Amino acid sequence: MNASTPSRPLDLSRLYRRCVFRSDTQAESHHQVASALSDHDLRWSRGPADTALFKAGVNDLQIMALRYGAEVEVMPAVFQDFSLVHMSLRGVMEVEADGRKVCVGPGRSALIAPRKNIRMRWQKGAEQLIIKVPKALLEEVRHGQGGAAGLEPVLLLPEAAVAQWDLLVQSLLTSADRAPGNEVAQAWLQHFERNVALFLLSCPQGGAPSQMRHPEPEALSSPESVRRMEALDAYIHTKLCAPVSTFDLARVIGVSVRTLNLLCRRYRGCTPMELLRNRRLDAVRAHLLSKPGVNVTSAALEHGFGHLGRFAAYYRERFGELPNQTAASVSAAVQRLSAGTIAGIG
Repeated sequence: MNASTPSRPLDLSRLYRRCVFRSDTQAESHHQVASALSDHDLRWSRGPADTALFKAGVNDLQIMALRYGAEVEVMPAVFQDFSLVHMSLRGVMEVEADGRKVCVGPGRSALIAPRKNIRMRWQKGAEQLIIKVPKALLEEVRHGQGGAAGLEPVLLLPEAAVAQWDLLVQSLLTSADRAPGNEVAQAWLQHFERNVALFLLSCPQGGAPSQMRHPEPEALSSPESVRRMEALDAYIHTKLCAPVSTFDLARVIGVSVRTLNLLCRRYRGCTPMELLRNRRLDAVRAHLLSKPGVNVTSAALEHGFGHLGRFAAYYRERFGELPNQTAASVSAAVQRLSAGTIAGIG
């Protein structure tokens, strides 16, 4: 499957009926997630602590949907008895495990099995489908196939495998928390779980596709970098009124956040978020100039500026005047033009 062919959305209705907790407090959110997954440190950044966890099980596998309203940094203890598969339902999560780093965007999945250390950065509003896979199940399947190699610390599942993986995940969701059946049904579920583990183990190991490599400084001058910046400009133009993070910008052009910063510094002389802000300021000014009498507050809010004081300061820094001065000068020009037209008619 190529990047232009989206997979079918997952039916999460069964999972969403099994809410473990909802909370808008940081302390309770931290405690509940640690109890369900593993002990971890949690650093909260911007955004509300609008946390929710949903959880269901098959036999050995556990399936969860977890969201944080805020942007967070999660530093779990290294997994001992299990591995995790993270699939981004909304937003972006960046994972760094044992020196390897991947960016998990919407619809993509990563198998995480660190041995030394791990750090996750969740974009504001991100939601992840998480499958907890016991180490014993992976070992059983690996030995049954005659394999001995361990898993990479973090592996982004190949894009070509997304459609097949989605089918497996949907089958897991459909089978979750069903009432115990007969021995044949139970044996089928166990067989299916082994197939899920076999699929994960069969993904190419070695880390080359999963490791986000940073270009050397001279590579930043390549035609590909110019093309990426053009793609970034085009994307920003479509998101002038929508919430956008640095993770979003990096994902769209297929680079790490670090490389995105290097590219923006080289080609635009500013950070990615400064570039986004300047494009929005330009759009507000064009709006004020083209529509006499427009409300300045409405124009600011429509272009992603929620803090009007900072908006006015940014506007004056960029254009040398306050936004209400721009609006007033446009209205005055229109009045002069109207008066001249009426005088000419008279």
